[in-house]
Amino acid sequence: MSNRILIIEDDAAIADFLMRGLREEGYIVSHAADGYEGQCQLISEPWDVILLDCWLPKMDGIAVLRQFRQRGGTTPVILLTARDAVADRVHGLDSGADDYLCKPFAFAELLARIRSMIRRRHSAESAALAYSDVHIDLTSQRVTRDGAILDLTTKEKSLLSFFLRNPGSVMTRDSIYESVWNEPYDCESNTLEMHIMELRRKLEAHGPRLIFTLRGRGYMLTHESRAELERV
Repeated sequence: MSNRILIIEDDAAIADFLMRGLREEGYIVSHAADGYEGQCQLISEPWDVILLDCWLPKMDGIAVLRQFRQRGGTTPVILLTARDAVADRVHGLDSGADDYLCKPFAFAELLARIRSMIRRRHSAESAALAYSDVHIDLTSQRVTRDGAILDLTTKEKSLLSFFLRNPGSVMTRDSIYESVWNEPYDCESNTLEMHIMELRRKLEAHGPRLIFTLRGRGYMLTHESRAELERV
């Protein structure tokens, strides 16, 4: 399956160059031209790597990054910026970035850093998944919350794994069904809703709600309260 990259960059020429080059390398690429649009795309779909410009209209890149991390987003982020002072790099990394690339940069170097981010993410996910106090050991298939072992069905484990891989992002019913059931979403069926209800019941026996319904949009795994989610 092709890896998905989101480019948040207001310079049209740079964005076009990156999109064309990354698509030629086989990546699925989307683009947001300002911070607000980037924030919306960050939480609306799952991504494997994010390329984020520091200086953006409407909302600057550091603010976008901080809010994404505060929502629990774990996708690797490479900051793109024309400023190469040590203080700027430290500020970006302390705000939640995984890597930092100064403009102008060699496209080959960007590709190498993207490959490194993807390898690291897949390696980290190969043994375990976790969010807050929820953990899945992918080798033993042991699921716990706050230390308590949860008795989940195979499908519930797959559903929970999907959410744990995409915290802080809105997961549409279509994307969940295609990933967990490997078939198009059947809007006439309540299979998904029943599985989420049962998964919530088992999770919430040991802690507060983490999987929220966003009316007309889908579901999100997050710490945020329902009132906060209404502003997303």
